[in-house]
Amino acid sequence: MARKKRKKKRRKAQQSFAQPSPPSKEEPQGKKPKKKKLYPVLSLVLSLLIGALFAARFFLLPAKVRKDSRLNVILVTLDTTRADRLGCYGYQKAKTPYLDSLASKGVRFLNAYCQVPLTTPSHCSILSGTYPIFHQVHNNGAYALRPEITTLAEVLKGRGFETAAFVGSFTVDSRFGLDQGFDVFDDRFAEGQAFKALNSERKADKVFEPFSRWLDKAHSGQFFCWVHFYDPHLPYDPPSPYKEEFVDNPYDGEIAYMDDYVGKIVEKLREKNIIGNTFLILAGDHGEAFGEKVEAGHGIFLYEGTMRVPLILYAENHLPQGMIVKPRVRLIDLMPTILDMLNIPADKDIQGISLLPFIAGKKKESLSSYIETYFPRENYGWSELVGLLSGYWKYIRAPKEELYNLKEDPQELRNVIDEEKKIAQEKRAMLEETIARNSSVLQSGKREMTAEEKKRLRSLGYIDYSESVPKGPLPDPKDRIEELRLIQQAETFDLEGNFAESAEIYEKVLSLRPETPGSYVNLALMQAKMGQFEEAIRILQQGVKKIPESETLLTRLGHTYMVTGRLKKALEAMQAVLEVNPRSFDALLASGWILNFIGQKEEARGYFEKAMIVEPENKFLRKNYATNLATSGKIQEAIAVFKILISDYPEDYEIWQDLGIAYGYVGKFSDSIDSLKKAVSLHPTPLAYYNLAVAFKKVGNIQEAVYYLKLYLGNTEGEDESRVNSARQELINLEKLLRQK
Repeated sequence: MARKKRKKKRRKAQQSFAQPSPPSKEEPQGKKPKKKKLYPVLSLVLSLLIGALFAARFFLLPAKVRKDSRLNVILVTLDTTRADRLGCYGYQKAKTPYLDSLASKGVRFLNAYCQVPLTTPSHCSILSGTYPIFHQVHNNGAYALRPEITTLAEVLKGRGFETAAFVGSFTVDSRFGLDQGFDVFDDRFAEGQAFKALNSERKADKVFEPFSRWLDKAHSGQFFCWVHFYDPHLPYDPPSPYKEEFVDNPYDGEIAYMDDYVGKIVEKLREKNIIGNTFLILAGDHGEAFGEKVEAGHGIFLYEGTMRVPLILYAENHLPQGMIVKPRVRLIDLMPTILDMLNIPADKDIQGISLLPFIAGKKKESLSSYIETYFPRENYGWSELVGLLSGYWKYIRAPKEELYNLKEDPQELRNVIDEEKKIAQEKRAMLEETIARNSSVLQSGKREMTAEEKKRLRSLGYIDYSESVPKGPLPDPKDRIEELRLIQQAETFDLEGNFAESAEIYEKVLSLRPETPGSYVNLALMQAKMGQFEEAIRILQQGVKKIPESETLLTRLGHTYMVTGRLKKALEAMQAVLEVNPRSFDALLASGWILNFIGQKEEARGYFEKAMIVEPENKFLRKNYATNLATSGKIQEAIAVFKILISDYPEDYEIWQDLGIAYGYVGKFSDSIDSLKKAVSLHPTPLAYYNLAVAFKKVGNIQEAVYYLKLYLGNTEGEDESRVNSARQELINLEKLLRQK
């Protein structure tokens, strides 16, 4: 009976699609037409056809996008990640289940492009929604984002969001201005490290840990968090078991390892029950070349391998599931997209546009994009490359121009600049107009020296105006392929530990490019790795004479002097660095440390305080600053700094020890004993034992004083002999007192 009813309902439903609408009340009710019989097969075909048309109509409607001003935002940037190395982008060998899952349940952009294939400037574009020609950061390390540029974090913080960032590489360190607007900016790569190396980094697990701790804290309102994973970067060295599983392709192993921590972020959001009200954005900052057109790595050329990146948006019940957007989009579009999703108007300076209309089906045309790399000019003395993506075309302005039809030639094997003269002229004009329309009136993020500063630098012996860097047209990187091969071979030898072979190649490179700082630095670094410090100093001095205003050369020279114990020469070099860049953290810290060491406490403290403005989280700096205060008689100020350090590093015995000693100096012996006991529980030292004995004697506990004096005298290796002798005599005296009781 039930089956007959279902059949009857189904028949009625089929008839309702086939029959015309009932007449309106205004129309005359004529005689009903005689019902024609339909053959069963024809009826079924007609029903399926009508159903298919209905379905097609349904799916062609704009996809549902639900904006929500209450969403949290998490931006995950995947450094050096090619789009075509993820499973969701068609790579069969990939092991990226978490990224693939987010793509299948969210929105995947098939053709997303970075604006520059370098980490620092690309992230400046992501976080500001502007081209490099506007935010003026063109390379890694040499530039800083200017305060005049408004970042996504600043906008959201102004709207009451808590803001935090957890980054994996020195290339996005706070000193480059990327911390603007963040309440928390975690860029601690090696705890206690005085100077961050240019290649300082930490793996995904060390980025995820502080992020997880931060998320565990109670958040009173909305938050914006940026998580930066740096793993798929040379040298490719994934941890086990990825190292063994991807022994033939460690780059894929690095991505698989990173994907696992993308999954842990999602798991954490589910654990906190906030996945449903979080907008998750996952984007590569640039790709990676594997020798397709000679380049191995990124930064030199503007070809697809380094420019096309993955982009996935995910927001439960706010974005359609499994959608693929084919038109070209850009990383500068991320900031306006996030603001649009939150119903926040975008500032007029933002040059990207919201991608929500693409998801809703209201926009379907690919976006044009300015692209650039100044890495060849600033690192090798070759010409910069500037280009335009427009329609199917990629135009690259260079000493030898390039034009590619990406639809017909996606691998960019055929430069058609001579065959397509009309298209080339059109794109050339479009590029010039794009540059004119989007350039900034701000000064470059790279600082130029004043005449007075040059005069002071010359007084330090670092300027010789008889030699100057050659000016004029620079060579096209395409014409320096053999030189590029040499550099890449030297880098490979360095990574393998073959420093002598690397140095030999870098000597050839230096002879070819004596006007670029990197030529000297790379060769000097190989000499230092072999223990040839005098030769390293000679090479760096040669470079400084040739390029006297190079902050990189002067800083490296100062560091090398410090390593060899020539503190006066190191101080001179670092003072020269500060003439070039008064905010150089390395020069400020080194100057403060050297002056503090030679007893110029007050002057040292001034440098420490300036350094703390640049890098306030540096543990080494903060410990030295506190010690400087303590040894200058500013004990209470020192105690305040030590107490903050302990809240950040509760397992550091040295901080507990120094705090205990400081308490002793101001007569707070009970606090001194508590702190010193904590220190020895973490790591016993003769210094802590000695100061415990002093503190216990001060409070009249002779028995405990004797106990700790004996512990001190049980291991006096490295201790001052006069203190040891004094402790022995003190022990005799205290034991006498005990016997008299």
